[in-house]
Amino acid sequence: MHKSTPPSRRRGRGAGRPGGDEPDLREALLDAAIARFVKVGIGAASLRSIATGAGVTPAMLHYYFGDKDRLVQAMIEERLLPALGQMEARLQSAGNDPAKLIEGFVRGIGDVISSHPWLPPLWVREVLCEGGALRAVMREQVAPRVPAVLAQRLAAAQAAGRMPADLDPRLLVMSLVGLTLFPAAGAPVWQKMFDVQTLQPDVMIAHALTLLSRGVQLDLGGRT
Repeated sequence: MHKSTPPSRRRGRGAGRPGGDEPDLREALLDAAIARFVKVGIGAASLRSIATGAGVTPAMLHYYFGDKDRLVQAMIEERLLPALGQMEARLQSAGNDPAKLIEGFVRGIGDVISSHPWLPPLWVREVLCEGGALRAVMREQVAPRVPAVLAQRLAAAQAAGRMPADLDPRLLVMSLVGLTLFPAAGAPVWQKMFDVQTLQPDVMIAHALTLLSRGVQLDLGGRT
């Protein structure tokens, strides 16, 4: 007659490890980490506070990611860079037409914001602010693939006479970012200031494209 193994002798799972019938929590833990990074910053977010937000123990975070540095790296490789990779793909498909390049960049940012609403506030906190944990990533891994490429293609279009000669392609890229990421990052402030319920990304992107294509149709000077 077969005797069952006493509970005390059964091989148990390690502390913090999910059981065989438990779902993989990796994506949910990354979501919780990003939410905490946006709220308090990467430097101030502890594994314990992230675990609390996710409703798990710190041991569970250790099981999936090891330590905080590897958790941040996972967020960069699995969430941040793929999100910004959408922009790169749009630029590649836009060719050398400056209008298509500009529209592709603006609409690309709109798509990224819609699917990754955490990106604009994280960008402000961790890229724009001095000491931001993602500044080096943006400068070394993202800038050469997106803004630098856009500026180079706009400069080529300008040299070919397809864009006004008195525009600086580099400053134009900066303006495009200012018309897209900044309004998205500041949406909660603008909603209260102007007493509107919501500022959806598609509304802000449509406004940016209208402003870029038509301007305010006023003689504001600017030429020296």
